[in-house]
Amino acid sequence: MSKFVSTQKIGEIVNAFPKSADLFKEYKIDFCCGGNRPLSEAIEEKKVNETELLNKLNAAYESYEADSKDKNWADAPTGEIVEQILNKHHAYLWSELPKISKLTTLILRVHGPHHPELAKVNKLFHTIKMELEEHLSKEESIQYPAIAEFEKSNSNEDLYKAVQIIDELEKEHTNAGDILKELRAVTDDYTLPEDACETYAKTYDKLQEMESDIFQHIHLENNILFPRLRNL
Repeated sequence: MSKFVSTQKIGEIVNAFPKSADLFKEYKIDFCCGGNRPLSEAIEEKKVNETELLNKLNAAYESYEADSKDKNWADAPTGEIVEQILNKHHAYLWSELPKISKLTTLILRVHGPHHPELAKVNKLFHTIKMELEEHLSKEESIQYPAIAEFEKSNSNEDLYKAVQIIDELEKEHTNAGDILKELRAVTDDYTLPEDACETYAKTYDKLQEMESDIFQHIHLENNILFPRLRNL
């Protein structure tokens, strides 16, 4: 009997089987902002062969051997999830966003005359950069301290502070996801032109690396941390 079926929510599948995120990325199925909907909806939207996808998903699960880098965060304590988000995903973005900013600006200046789409890439990136920096600051100054206080006090007041901002954060996640999708569309899935230089290639690599990290970041919050806080 298959473990996964299309009526399950995407986020639930990724929680149970973290490596499924790689398969969903291959099929361009949103598992972070769209994690709260049934897989069948995404299959229909993307016009994916349902049998093929489910066969791959269940075959991958059957041969899967869990290891430390594929930790099931759904079973982790809340404080540990917050530490993972801060130390891995927030730290990554604070470090890499300024570097990617320089790269997108450089390739626009050098290659922009022959590749007008780079103006859109540059604008989209700097929009998401600004929004992410505000978003990270909001989480670090409001929500995560409230979670830490709640874990110490078990106070409803502290829990309310952590929960009342979730709707706002989720909307910001959706906005970020939309920009990432638009970046993929503008770059034709980060396809390099024939005249692309090493810096051009590096920029596209870094943008894809950023996308992957943000997807994992949003998944941890939208599909694990936020539902747990709401249930409390």
